[in-house]
Amino acid sequence: MIAARHLCRATPRFQHSIRRYATEGSSPAGMSKTVKYGGGAVVTLLAAFGVVRYSVGLPPDGSEEARKGYETLTGKKLGYASDKPAKKTFTGGEQGWVDLKLESVEEINHNTKKFRFALPDKDDVSGLEIASALLTKYKGPEMEKPVIRPYTPTSDEDARGHIDFVIKRYPDGPMSEHLHSMEPPQRLDFKGPIPKYPWSPNKHDHICLIAGGTGITPMYQLCRAIFNNPSDKTKVTLVFGNISEEDILLKREFEDLENTYPQRFRAFYMLDKPAEKWMGGKGHIGVDLLKTVLPEPKVENIKIFVCGPPGLYKAISGMKKSPKDQGELSGILKELGYSQDQVYKF
Repeated sequence: MIAARHLCRATPRFQHSIRRYATEGSSPAGMSKTVKYGGGAVVTLLAAFGVVRYSVGLPPDGSEEARKGYETLTGKKLGYASDKPAKKTFTGGEQGWVDLKLESVEEINHNTKKFRFALPDKDDVSGLEIASALLTKYKGPEMEKPVIRPYTPTSDEDARGHIDFVIKRYPDGPMSEHLHSMEPPQRLDFKGPIPKYPWSPNKHDHICLIAGGTGITPMYQLCRAIFNNPSDKTKVTLVFGNISEEDILLKREFEDLENTYPQRFRAFYMLDKPAEKWMGGKGHIGVDLLKTVLPEPKVENIKIFVCGPPGLYKAISGMKKSPKDQGELSGILKELGYSQDQVYKF
């Protein structure tokens, strides 16, 4: 269970720099973005290539030169965007279950895989909004009732032809065990979208994401929406707890955000069982760390999001009563003076 002990204790200089980040405003619009590479070199992404780090499809001008430039700089292969209107696979309401074919499986670490499911047509999009999830359903041959579990995709909402999930295998978790046993082209039932917190650009000046384990996926969905949108200037602080460094999901993607938006995105990692070489926080997410890295409760227009295992909820914010009832705020966030309307539990 997450507890308030084993806290990350920062030096006064470190605390001062973090607190200044947590309270200062976002960088001015129009600030140039750079990406840091090894050897200390800083390479500016050229507008001539139309490179957008988190875009889907061709660069803006769609030219062959732009495509080759993008692929050279990023190492990513791009297909040509279709002129065919995108159809939403999931429409909610009375739609019912939609079975999708498993297209590929990629091993992430010892207990986590990335699953790519093909949408019915190569030009289809998922139909999900920010923030929302999908339900999955599976009934084994010896099961009396099907098991149903929600998952948040990690692919962009406007990605065509496929939808991706990063899923950790839990012992005695019937859905995660079934998924980890699947091979292409097996199929799985999905239903949704299941709406969570409705997001719009600049809805809050600063959001703080407190996550544990696979609770990171809805946080990543929010980050994608914010940093894919040039008009959204929201500032983001991530606090992410895991057992070991190997368990930190999407770490490369978050490091890219830190390099690209150093004035708007910061990530702080806590490990229960770190290796000797680990330079980040050690132990559980606790009151000292959150008091240091989060904006003060009196700051206007902030929102704190929490997602993770039951122990994290109990220690940080208190449990939800149901999907539609957030329950009372308790734990460390209440102790620090945050109000009920400043916190959302995924």
